[in-house]
Amino acid sequence: MSETDPRRWKALVFIALAQLMVVLDATIVNIALPSAQQDLGISDGNRQWVITAYALAFGGLLLFGGRIADLWGRKRTFVVGLIGFAAASALGGAATGEAMMLGARALQGAFGALLAPAALSLLAVMFTDAKERAKAFGIYGAIAGGGGAVGLILGGFLTEYLNWRWTFYVNIPFAIVAAVGAYFVIREPAGGRNRSPLDIPGVVLSTLGLVALVYGFTRAESEGWSDALTIGMFVASAVLLAAFVLTEAKVKSPLLPLRVLTERNRGGVYLSLGLAIIAMFGLFLFLTYYLQVVKGYSPVKTGFAFLPMIAGMIVGSTQIGTRLMMRVPPRWLMGPGFLTAGLGMLLLTQLEIGTSYAGLILPAQLLLGLGMGTAFMPAMSLATHGVDPRDAGVASAMVNTSQQVGGAIGTALLNTIAASATTAYIADHAAGATTQGAQKLLQLQGMVEGYAAAIWWAVGILVVAATIAFTLINTGKPETGPVAGSGSGSGSGEGAEDEVKIPVIAH
Repeated sequence: MSETDPRRWKALVFIALAQLMVVLDATIVNIALPSAQQDLGISDGNRQWVITAYALAFGGLLLFGGRIADLWGRKRTFVVGLIGFAAASALGGAATGEAMMLGARALQGAFGALLAPAALSLLAVMFTDAKERAKAFGIYGAIAGGGGAVGLILGGFLTEYLNWRWTFYVNIPFAIVAAVGAYFVIREPAGGRNRSPLDIPGVVLSTLGLVALVYGFTRAESEGWSDALTIGMFVASAVLLAAFVLTEAKVKSPLLPLRVLTERNRGGVYLSLGLAIIAMFGLFLFLTYYLQVVKGYSPVKTGFAFLPMIAGMIVGSTQIGTRLMMRVPPRWLMGPGFLTAGLGMLLLTQLEIGTSYAGLILPAQLLLGLGMGTAFMPAMSLATHGVDPRDAGVASAMVNTSQQVGGAIGTALLNTIAASATTAYIADHAAGATTQGAQKLLQLQGMVEGYAAAIWWAVGILVVAATIAFTLINTGKPETGPVAGSGSGSGSGEGAEDEVKIPVIAH
């Protein structure tokens, strides 16, 4: 692309709006779930499927969505994804029973898997100046990180003052505004398509492998790690994903070219970001329960209690990350960012029933937000580091996949650790709880002990994420000026090796 797109900043508004909608949806439904369950007569056993159906479709189809974006064109994929997401949201809001609700959630996940990688890869090909790119990814990173907490606030408001159905209907204006804006404003650079035939075996193996992995972790949360089907799912996932890697190494036009993964900087981003998300998602869950069950906060008050984390993320991403990204190598933002977030987590291991919000929870959230915001920003930018324009969609899908799978793993893994610690604590102290009041206090104390035990694991996971960022990510600071030259060519399959690359960071 030889000249800078004059409408790129307008385009960013609509891309950011779509990203906010997808991230919101991951948490907004959590708060509405108890009301929806009651209205639609969903059993306790099937309740988790309202969350899981979305996670499975989204996580399982992301690579396919990224490849479709490279094949169809990112703008078209983005607009189709938005329209489909709006239609699926309308279906969910109008649900009259369990089957209709679960179908709508799966459809939302499928269309989300189309639009999320298209959104990130559009940023990668539209912002060609290093300074501007840093700013654009700073905004995108803040939304990717903080959107989940915004979902908790919005979910609380809509459920408490309107109706759970509005947690679905609220997506429709978001999607329509973003789709209309994208249609008229976004102009995709030429020469970035990948018109090679679709790798059907790769699509089938990757989708089934990721679905089995996400379902294995989700099932472990409800049925335990020793459950036969849980173990079966993990074995099936390992076999399917190994077969997928072998297939990709051999086919002429792979769904996920292994060159996307084997570049150490991109590989380091996918791995460290996935681990950080494991820690973050587990924390959202524990803090929500702690504030509502132990502290007795209402859904709206709980949502507002997450505001310091959002503020920290926005400052970390748009102020610290964006300002320093042009001056220091990315690993010196990502590594310390994850460690700062780990320090916030470390404070939360001190949680007790009577813990002061202002004295402990607020500073811990600020540290978490600042750290994650600072780390997210270069991570999002590095996701498409040095990649061919024709692979931008699938490289973007990989960062979304690492986040989505990380979220599913985090919720299941940390929840299971917390539940085991709670059970052990209550069993050890049950003899002393003779009155009804003492038993209730013991239950609450057990819950808090469980959360603290799981948060210790989250601290460890963030330290590992920081270590990976420090050791694998070795690019230098970005050069000022353009980061992509003018490229021509159709980007059709293997013959496009002479195309311009997108070198985000200079070695």
